[in-house]
Amino acid sequence: MSHLAETIQIRNTMFKNRIIKGAMSEALANTAGQPNSLHLGLYEAWAKGGLGCAITGNVMVDLRAKNEPGVVGIESDRDIEKLKQWAEVGKRYGMVQLVQLSHPGRQCPKGLNKETVAPSAVPFSPSLALSFGTPRELHEDEILDIIQRFAKAAQICEQAGFEGIQLHGAHGYLISQFLSPLTNKRQDQWGGNIENRMRFLVQIYQAVRAATSDNFIVSVKLNSADFQRGGITEEEVISVFKAMDEAGIDMIEISGGTYEAPAMAGSKADKRKPSTIAREAYFLSFAELIRSQVKCHLMVTGGFRTVVAMNAALDSGACDFIGIARPFAVETDLANRLLAGQDVRYGVDKIKTGIPMIDKMAIMEIIWYAAQFKAIAQGKRPNPKLSPLKVFFKYLKGNLTAVIKGQVNSRKSA
Repeated sequence: MSHLAETIQIRNTMFKNRIIKGAMSEALANTAGQPNSLHLGLYEAWAKGGLGCAITGNVMVDLRAKNEPGVVGIESDRDIEKLKQWAEVGKRYGMVQLVQLSHPGRQCPKGLNKETVAPSAVPFSPSLALSFGTPRELHEDEILDIIQRFAKAAQICEQAGFEGIQLHGAHGYLISQFLSPLTNKRQDQWGGNIENRMRFLVQIYQAVRAATSDNFIVSVKLNSADFQRGGITEEEVISVFKAMDEAGIDMIEISGGTYEAPAMAGSKADKRKPSTIAREAYFLSFAELIRSQVKCHLMVTGGFRTVVAMNAALDSGACDFIGIARPFAVETDLANRLLAGQDVRYGVDKIKTGIPMIDKMAIMEIIWYAAQFKAIAQGKRPNPKLSPLKVFFKYLKGNLTAVIKGQVNSRKSA
């Protein structure tokens, strides 16, 4: 029997199989950050395809801090009825849904928000400085406010009927920025040694757990490494994993990289050892390292393409769940196909426009897939051969429109 087909229980929730769709930004919300029928159509397509669990794309806990146009935001129960409909889609087909809660911190394109904030005012590398401005350092009262925003959003998610949430603590977003010494230069209780740098994450978890019931799943996505010189060390990463495990986290998804070093998009794959490439998953070696040190469930996402490799990873005990992201953008029925013993058909390569400055960024690894999601949500077939350049210019036009509208609204409210 395939390990992929085995059930597993977390708290009171039963996962019908071990396949999880990793978070990918849908970019389907309106300018007010509200979910709509497109989200329902997209997730229903995946649910019909046999998924055991889907983790949503970035859901902002503060609509003043969007990482891109079209993201959903949860600050109150304003959209509770639509969120209930979204949660019901999963229940109808036995698909668990975890809402990924996030604050992007410094990783917001210039002009999209009134300002960007971060643990410290650290500028981006020269290659990205044209697109991302230097953030303002957060005041302590703002840090405490953001912690409560995560808790409030989680509370609303449970009220809507979702089985749980995932805290986005990877890929250079705000939680990850607090954890990394590259972006956290603070000298107060929120910076310095790793115990202080992880304080933000630990307090978010504690606030979320206090605001939700014992049956609600709380997971976190963490980097195994920043893949940047001077970033968080392996010893520090292990201490973060162990601290979250001891705090009672239900599941940790293992990932890596930031916008400045996007290992999550597979950019480091060519530098891996041949034996590692044969095992497919980018972060499986770290999962094996951490497995003996934590009791919580582990999920590894990135690189899996064959049923043999997925079952081998589960059989080894290194992880409890197989995370797959990009292939689901072009194969909505992928879960059923994997359960039938068939491999991924479209191992989508790194998305390139042919323009070096753009291709160095991780942005194409978001917006090309978002274009596929919109097609699926509208009942159309995804297109694996969709032109990246065409997608980029359409995104650029939409981004400029959002910025102009934001500036107009700011003048009206002034």
